[in-house]
Amino acid sequence: MTGKFVSYLRVSTQRQGKSGLGLDAQREAVNGFLNGGRWKLVAEVIEVESGKRSDRPELAKALSLCRLHGATLLVAKLDRLARDVAFISTLMKSSTKFVAVDLPQANELTIHVLAAMAEYETRAVSTRTKAALAAAKRRGVVLGGRRVSAREWSRIADRGRKLGTAVGSQRAAKWAHEYQPVIDDLRQSGAVTLQQIADGLNERGIQTPRNARLNEREIQTRNGGTWTPTQVLRIQRILAA
Repeated sequence: MTGKFVSYLRVSTQRQGKSGLGLDAQREAVNGFLNGGRWKLVAEVIEVESGKRSDRPELAKALSLCRLHGATLLVAKLDRLARDVAFISTLMKSSTKFVAVDLPQANELTIHVLAAMAEYETRAVSTRTKAALAAAKRRGVVLGGRRVSAREWSRIADRGRKLGTAVGSQRAAKWAHEYQPVIDDLRQSGAVTLQQIADGLNERGIQTPRNARLNEREIQTRNGGTWTPTQVLRIQRILAA
C-alpha cells in the first residue's frame, strides 16, 4: 500500500473498549493490510458505539483527519463502518476514500451497489406515489396546488439565494474549524507569523481547503496545494467571525 491512512476501530460496548477485546484483532488486521509499501498511518481513532447509529463523533473525527491530510479511511471490517445505506450514502457524498481490509473492493464495488439499491428504492417510492395520485384522480379527487404570482416567485427566489449564501458560509465555517486545532498547536509550538503557520501546515502535510476537496489523482495533476499566509489569514477571519 502507498499513501496516507487513518484507521478507524470500533467496538460496541464499554467493556470491549476497556479490555481491548476486539480492538487488538482489528488493529492486527489493519497492520497486516498495510504491511510493506510506502504508507503513513496518520492516526488511529477508536470508537465505542453501536453500529446502528450514524452520529458517531469519533468517526466524524476520523473523516475530518482524512480531509485534512488527504488520507484514506481504513477499517478492519466493512460492518465496523456502518450497517445502513443512508450512512453509506453520506460517506460517499463526503468524498472521503475508504478501504475495508476484509473487502478491499468495497470502495469501488460494494458501496456503489448499495447506493444503486437505495436509488432504486427511491424510484420505486416515486412510482407508487404517482400510481396512488392517478387512482385518486380517477375517483374524482381534485389534485394540484394554488397558483403563485410572479411577485411571490421573486420572493421565493430571493429566500433561496439567501439560504444558499448561508449554507455556503456554514460550510466554510465547518472547514475552518477543522483546521483550528492544528493551527492552535502550531502557535503553542512557537509559530507566530502567518508565514510560520503556513510553513508548519505544509510540513505536517495538511491539505489546503482547495485541494482537500480533490481526490489524490487530481491533486497530483494540478498546481498549488501549498499553504500561503493569505490562506491562513482567510481561515483566521472565518474563525473570528
